[in-house]
Amino acid sequence: FSPVGKMFRAVVRLSTSGVRNLARTRPCYSAPLSARCYSHAKVETDEEFDARWVTYFSKPDIDAWELKKGMNTLIGYDLVPEPKILDSALRACRRLNDLASAIRILEAVKDKSGPHKDIYPYLIQELQPTLTELGISTPEDLGMDIL
Repeated sequence: FSPVGKMFRAVVRLSTSGVRNLARTRPCYSAPLSARCYSHAKVETDEEFDARWVTYFSKPDIDAWELKKGMNTLIGYDLVPEPKILDSALRACRRLNDLASAIRILEAVKDKSGPHKDIYPYLIQELQPTLTELGISTPEDLGMDIL
């Protein structure tokens, strides 16, 4: 075999395998997201979720940083918090004498309600006894909704 013959054979071998690879159909190996299981952790029920957050905000030694961190985390979820969670968060604000945070919580919940116009009035209706007891005005009572 001459060097040209060896080189020609190598080129033909590479080109035919390259053509074969191009001609092959490759199956799609994508798994649906719902089938992926990254954790063996127990799934938390709605009641357990609510109880966890009520317990978090009901800690007698909660400080302002923990209150704000908890609210930021809670608002980050894809949900509007239940009235009982908001009740315990507002009571934590009262324990800290932090009226500004209480009003911010109500504003965040109103914003979180988004286009669903019936959620925020329902929450205010459920929280009205707590708001009255703690002496907290709603943003609407303070005229903040007009701005």
